[in-house]
Amino acid sequence: MRVDHVGFAAGPEGLAETARSLAARLGVRVAEGGPHPRFGTRNVVLPLSEGTYVEVVEVLDHPVADKALFGRAVRERSQAGGGWFTWSVLVDDLESYRDRLGEQIEEGVRRRPDGVELRWRQIGAPALNTEPQLPLLIEWDGPATQHPSALSLAGGTRLAGLTIAGQHSRVRDWLGLPPEFCSDRVEFTWLDVVGARRATGLRSVTFETTRGTVEI
Repeated sequence: MRVDHVGFAAGPEGLAETARSLAARLGVRVAEGGPHPRFGTRNVVLPLSEGTYVEVVEVLDHPVADKALFGRAVRERSQAGGGWFTWSVLVDDLESYRDRLGEQIEEGVRRRPDGVELRWRQIGAPALNTEPQLPLLIEWDGPATQHPSALSLAGGTRLAGLTIAGQHSRVRDWLGLPPEFCSDRVEFTWLDVVGARRATGLRSVTFETTRGTVEI
């Protein structure tokens, strides 16, 4: 189990400009993504080192975007000016999480500009709207060489920390982690919040770059 990626909803400047601005701050390149036909969104990717990446997403003008929970979450965040709207954790056995949490597995697919089709399965889309502090749980199909982070240049920027508003215990239970668990890759900062869902969720992300620490 590890952090797979963090999701950033495009602002009013649009997908391309939002991604270019983030990439410039982080010292990374933008990799073309593609549409998510089942979610009504499309993305571009900022590959990072250590198997992680930033996904920049915008909603499409398509009816499916109003039905898919992922698309609705992106639209809501973009309409609020854009910014972080989710984080995702890579797991090995998604079925065990489905059985424990009673959640449905959702399938995702997108085709890269080079024709490679990426497929994955995920749990947690309803929480994007009800408990945004909770991460998506994701399991990729296909070889590791097709993971979005595989496009990263050696020695590049790494994801170093997440600041999350919410209840640490709730997130820990969602992930099925013991109370003593401590991440050795990413530093977590918790802002304890109880109440309205809009007050919870991913607040900022810290990166270690060749030019120093950057917090967005």
